[in-house]
Amino acid sequence: MSTLRIFRKKPDDLGFFGKLGFYFLLILGALISVFPFYWMFVVGTNDKGAVFHKPPLLTIGDQFFDNFSRVLERSDIFLALGNSLFVSSMVTISVVFFCTLAGYAFAKYEFPLKNMLFVFVIATLIVPQQLGVIPTYVIMSKLHWIDSFKALIVPAMVNAFGIFWMRQYISSAVPTELIEAGRIDGGGHFRIFWKIAVPVITPAMATLGILNFMTVWNDFFWPLVVLKNKEHFTIQIALQQLFSARDGLDYGMIMSATFTATLPLLVVFLFFSRWVIAGLTSGAIKS
Repeated sequence: MSTLRIFRKKPDDLGFFGKLGFYFLLILGALISVFPFYWMFVVGTNDKGAVFHKPPLLTIGDQFFDNFSRVLERSDIFLALGNSLFVSSMVTISVVFFCTLAGYAFAKYEFPLKNMLFVFVIATLIVPQQLGVIPTYVIMSKLHWIDSFKALIVPAMVNAFGIFWMRQYISSAVPTELIEAGRIDGGGHFRIFWKIAVPVITPAMATLGILNFMTVWNDFFWPLVVLKNKEHFTIQIALQQLFSARDGLDYGMIMSATFTATLPLLVVFLFFSRWVIAGLTSGAIKS
């Protein structure tokens, strides 16, 4: 019980040495988390032998642009970045919109087989994604969507996790009394959803959006299956094209490209971090 009391205390209640240890652990954890990204940048700014340096090289070099120029010779990375940005943005917008609508319906409406349908949605989470590759590929082929962005966007427009996440958040964050008040004032279903529910659940929507954006951005398997033309390659496929063993792996070139591919994720996370933290911690602290 005494250990639990310590973790429940605020930093200001721990005393000087307690605060010092608390912030030391936070800084240490941050450094451990950032180090792989920093080392990737270090390797990307040195020659290809820097990755084998003992002890590990920790100083930033001056060859980043030389390494990145070799990336441009082997692949059109900027086109791939644009493709990934387009696909990830379209999927994220559709997932946030449709999953929020579905979660709102499951949370605040009563309709036949509601609980059974929700259980069915949740049950799809335990099905491995690989089992759906063949039937989804067949459908995309029948629709003549192979080697197009539609094959990446349409199958991912709604997902079970998004529906579950929004349903749970809306159930606790949106009082039923507000919805009933909106109905008394003559508001329609979508107007009540847009004017009353959406402003309250913005943190959950932002959290779902950034998690989904990162998932789609980092997806490698499904784009590898359906994309054939280099003009449609996403960034993960373009990075894979850099791994050529003809003259040995050029880790400086690979890490410079990987660092560049990671920057959009950092920008998106930093931009939405306030809403993400609010969404993840909602309900963790009771007033």
